[in-house]
Amino acid sequence: MAREQAQALKQAAPVRTFLARALGVRNDERAWRIGADGEEKVAAQLEKVLRKDPRWRDLHVVRVGERGSDIDHVVIGPGGVFTINAKHHPGAKIWVAGDTFMVNGQWQPYIRNSRHGAKRAARLLSASCGFSVEVAGVVVLVRAADVAVKDAPDDVFVVPGAEVAGWLRKRPGVLNAEAIEAIFATARRSTTWQP
Repeated sequence: MAREQAQALKQAAPVRTFLARALGVRNDERAWRIGADGEEKVAAQLEKVLRKDPRWRDLHVVRVGERGSDIDHVVIGPGGVFTINAKHHPGAKIWVAGDTFMVNGQWQPYIRNSRHGAKRAARLLSASCGFSVEVAGVVVLVRAADVAVKDAPDDVFVVPGAEVAGWLRKRPGVLNAEAIEAIFATARRSTTWQP
């Protein structure tokens, strides 16, 4: 979805987009393009998990509700169910303490948004599966220069992008093969995500 949005903005104003890129101006097209790059880098890391352990399943760009919101990645495997939000901040300094998430000194709502997305996914998956599905939110940081997690949030994980594959594979087992397949089959249906 991010790549589509960047392309639409570029097509709507190709000269302005070219000039913005040439001059290093930050605009909406750039934000969407960089976001799409981050999502694709995280998807590549998730593919590593699937190659090493075929019990894991993933979905990319899961559209939720009717207002155009989405979840970058939903990952289901022995270690649980995770909603992953890719955040691409090349060269940035990231500082996290509890619910405070700073990018180059600017507060970002990533913890709040990730928590909300995970709770919403848990509610929708549980309703569609017919059994309780716990979902954890994960903020995956792509190409940040420095990541300092002073105090980890209670219910959202913050993981550097290059480490996400190993981090997922090391999660303690909480789901058996039957549960993984049942949740994945439900998560693949678009009707699951439309309340």
